[in-house]
Amino acid sequence: MVLLLFSCQKKADEKQKKEACSTENQKFEMYEMSEMAALMEQMYVDNQRLKERIKKGDTIGKFPQHFLKIHEAVLTDDTDKDAFFNEQAKKFIQAQELIYEDPKNAKEHFNKGIDACISCHEVKCGGPIPKIKKLYIKQ
Repeated sequence: MVLLLFSCQKKADEKQKKEACSTENQKFEMYEMSEMAALMEQMYVDNQRLKERIKKGDTIGKFPQHFLKIHEAVLTDDTDKDAFFNEQAKKFIQAQELIYEDPKNAKEHFNKGIDACISCHEVKCGGPIPKIKKLYIKQ
């Protein structure tokens, strides 16, 4: 009985050592954002700030020109850049530009821009949708 327990423990120890060695030998790869992912992260931050300015009734400022890179930035998966994506990107940019051109209706234009984001992400990459929904101006 004692021999059996010792034998099982020895096998378990050997297995743990092998697993540790195989883990140590694996290469650690750092995730690198695509241009589009980085741009979308920046647009999210910009829109958080814009949302607060709209809610407070502050001046809107100028349309951020880097948003236009949405048409040329490299996606994580290039096959996602299709007619649907391009149409949604166009709707997003139009809504964003209207915020600055028609600040009296900034809330409406802002939320339409968020709608365009969600419409695209529902088809292309659903992961960020809960985060994007937090941008809506509800007041």
